[in-house]
Amino acid sequence: MITSQPRIVGLGDVEPNRRRGGDLRALLTPATVGSTSGFMGVAIVQPGDRIAEHYHPYSEEFVYVVCGRLEVDLDGEPHPLRPEQGLMIPAHVRHRFRNVGDTEARIVFHLGPLAPTPPLGHVDTEGTDAVADGAPPADLSQVRS
Repeated sequence: MITSQPRIVGLGDVEPNRRRGGDLRALLTPATVGSTSGFMGVAIVQPGDRIAEHYHPYSEEFVYVVCGRLEVDLDGEPHPLRPEQGLMIPAHVRHRFRNVGDTEARIVFHLGPLAPTPPLGHVDTEGTDAVADGAPPADLSQVRS
């Protein structure tokens, strides 16, 4: 639903995307609220789980850690991420998130600007167990990044 009015979208209003690891929920997107400059969501990562390495050729990604202990690889270099820390990932920088703690981790992410078309917004550089087990690659047609 595209709207020019403010709209509240809850975590339970959006289907989880687990194709790249973790539980990714794109909450505020062109498809859900009619956004035109970027999109925002939440990633929920269980202990020992990860979000597979990828990059965004058109967008910067802004991340805020709400809870949990994470490690992020930026172009192959590991960095710790803790609650109440933010991270800006420039376009083209490969990144992967791992929950290295013993409790659930949650991050809020925002990407902008949007790519010219949804399939151009996200480039996977490694597979996940779900993809290796035969699941189709994620359908990004509903989220522009």
